[in-house]
Amino acid sequence: MTKELGLLTLVGGQMRIEKVSSSIKRELANIIHLGEVHDPRISFVTIINVDVSKDLQHAKVRFSTLADTPKEINAAKAGFESCRGYIRKLISQRVVLRYTPEFQFIYDKGIKHAADVDKVLEEIKKSKPAQGDQIE
Repeated sequence: MTKELGLLTLVGGQMRIEKVSSSIKRELANIIHLGEVHDPRISFVTIINVDVSKDLQHAKVRFSTLADTPKEINAAKAGFESCRGYIRKLISQRVVLRYTPEFQFIYDKGIKHAADVDKVLEEIKKSKPAQGDQIE
């Protein structure tokens, strides 16, 4: 019986972490897109994912930018670093937690990579003649 209870506790704990991650992601996106942080370097940033540690003390925030140039990426990272404390304060006012996690902002290359793959596939499709056009 105690093993089952332990499993339920583990599952419940994982669900709690996912709920906290989801809440932080939603609120962080609202903070950025509603202009509560007045830093133009992060105005065109999209929050992709938030991973909160098991102890809820640390959170990795994965983001992408509209323009995926190294200059824009570095500017967005610098923008997040400069307003990290203010963002943490705003999150602490909106998400009820005993401790507000420390944020680490990480650029996510996944969307850019997917766009590059789509572009290559489109080029292959255009360069390949249609099946009905081939002469046998």
